[in-house]
Amino acid sequence: MKEHTDLCILISAGAEWRGLLPHFPGVEIHQSPYGEFFIETVANREVCFMHGGSGKVAAAGSTQYAIDRWNPRGIINIGTCGGFQGRVDQGDVILAKKTIIYDIYEQMSDPDQAIKAYSTLLDLSWLPEPPPQPVRVEILLSADRDINPEEIPFLIEKYDARAADWESGAIAWIAQRNKLPCLILRGVSDLVGAGIASAYGDYGYFEAQSKTIMANFAHHLPGWIDTFQKRL
Repeated sequence: MKEHTDLCILISAGAEWRGLLPHFPGVEIHQSPYGEFFIETVANREVCFMHGGSGKVAAAGSTQYAIDRWNPRGIINIGTCGGFQGRVDQGDVILAKKTIIYDIYEQMSDPDQAIKAYSTLLDLSWLPEPPPQPVRVEILLSADRDINPEEIPFLIEKYDARAADWESGAIAWIAQRNKLPCLILRGVSDLVGAGIASAYGDYGYFEAQSKTIMANFAHHLPGWIDTFQKRL
């Protein structure tokens, strides 16, 4: 018999996971093939919090693992992202309306078709106004690399994007293939642009920003979970 939780909340990067854990003291930590997890009741719902790992491979694998093991009714991904200078502000929370995996370089056929195949539209029509915390509803890009400042003008022109991360595209894609509703929420931890890359070469900076962002999410999670459950 499958285990069951109402929701699975996936956290990707190690700094994000470490930033979240202090807000759930006393929970019993378990180990999965991908990382730690714990089960906690939030907003009267049983929720699995899982550290899935960084990058698209770990994100896809851990998302499918969570779905197969806990049979949730929905998926939420919380974490960080890098913002394009002048397009967002540090600390903004991005609620993804669409995810695009942009680091696909198809040279045998149409590269745009390959990228389209791994893009995911997320249904947000059910969310109330205002949402449980202030957000910017935007397209969110994903790649297995940090943002290249030289590529930002192209990414803005082609995708009208404002931010990017490593995992959300894979998580959203897997959730959609399993016909599960999914929310992607990412706080802007650092800005990248001409002459600025505030976290590059400074992991301590990213760790500190992750701590602040995850504290903000921990504060607002009961509202998101309650809202999500009304949709399910």
